[in-house]
Amino acid sequence: MGETAQAATGPLSFVRSFTRYQWMVFLVVWLGWTLDGTDFGLFSLVLRPALTELMGGHATVAQIGRVGGLLAMVSLLGWALGGFFFGVIADYIGRVRALALSIAIVAVFTGLQGFAQNTTEFGILRFLTGVGTGAEIVIGIPLVAEVFADSQRAKVLGVMMTGGGLGTLIGGQIYALVGPYGWRYVMFTGVLPAVVLLLIRRGMAEPERFEVVRARRRALRTARHVSDDDKLFLSFVPMQLFSRQLRYWTFVGVLFCLGTLLAIWTSNIWLPTIQGQMLAKQGITGSAAAPLVGYGMMLWGLGGICGYAAFGFIADVFGRRPTVVFYNLGTLVAGLYLYLGLHDWTLYPYVLPVFGFFVFGVFSGHAVYLPELFPTHVRATAVSFCNGSGRVITSFGPLVAGLLAEPFGGDFAKATAFMTGFALLSIVAMALGRETRNEDLPR
Repeated sequence: MGETAQAATGPLSFVRSFTRYQWMVFLVVWLGWTLDGTDFGLFSLVLRPALTELMGGHATVAQIGRVGGLLAMVSLLGWALGGFFFGVIADYIGRVRALALSIAIVAVFTGLQGFAQNTTEFGILRFLTGVGTGAEIVIGIPLVAEVFADSQRAKVLGVMMTGGGLGTLIGGQIYALVGPYGWRYVMFTGVLPAVVLLLIRRGMAEPERFEVVRARRRALRTARHVSDDDKLFLSFVPMQLFSRQLRYWTFVGVLFCLGTLLAIWTSNIWLPTIQGQMLAKQGITGSAAAPLVGYGMMLWGLGGICGYAAFGFIADVFGRRPTVVFYNLGTLVAGLYLYLGLHDWTLYPYVLPVFGFFVFGVFSGHAVYLPELFPTHVRATAVSFCNGSGRVITSFGPLVAGLLAEPFGGDFAKATAFMTGFALLSIVAMALGRETRNEDLPR
């Protein structure tokens, strides 16, 4: 089960040196992140028709904005709670076992959403689905980082994150094909990827770096005398994030995640609705609009796939911090033009992939930069805490945008543009952080 592969010559020849174990880990985590993207993509796509039905068939824009924002907030709170809880679990029982449990949670509660009879039931099921989806990626990031610690880590993590964009692409395709039959069938279809993923991950072992940490913990618990460093090592993992050695980097990580999360999740929730409003101005509504909205979300996801994949290559050349700043500036320019500069759907198919490249692609920075700030024994908890803290605050973003839609005359685009501006926080985080390019992954 070797983690290390000898580097080969050529820009992409390093791929040939990966071991079977490395390929398996990459595939499982990549598909898990794809599942996360598919789930939230499907939720945003069915949000308006689902709420219209569950609220009696005559919901106003203000009602959809308020209730839809609450449902999005609940989903992100579940993501935050699940990510933090499972991140701690992964640092104790192992990344692989925790990952399997999170996938099972997603499979069960994604399907159950199709049986919801009112907005309360839908919200509870969204929260529980969020617990599973939030866990998958925060477990997967440290798992891949440790398995590929000496094998083109940034490039592999960046490509692994393409699953998020692919999930949006798949969600758009599912909605385009199944959406005309009703939103409930869309949610039922979302179960299939989770079941396939559970079957694929069978027999996958823990990375060697985690096994070393687990062995050290066992040895220290039976030792008669331990040093102060060993006592800190054995202390409750979440508390270690606020130790003198790590608390500054914890703050930088939270600020970085907060900016990127606020910028994307409001778009992720309301972009289908925004497109629907644009199409309605052109007289295209109902089932006739569903394929076009799905197509738009697919373009957005396709741009995201390119942005995710490119991040690691750019970061290895120019550094982690300049790359994050570049992506956030692109998010601001493309996002604000999309929401404030376009007044019909004509140019949306052209701008959406550009926006997707930046607003999705910067999340490869979560996978590349965050693990490089923390040692192995707290890495999963650190990644989950930085993401989870950001998501707790971000969970109010779609709600705020939904509430702002009414004073903006029912225009969700203006409200979403306001939330996109928070990408500036990630730029501030990079000004405060340290450059980790060419550093070894901390043990």
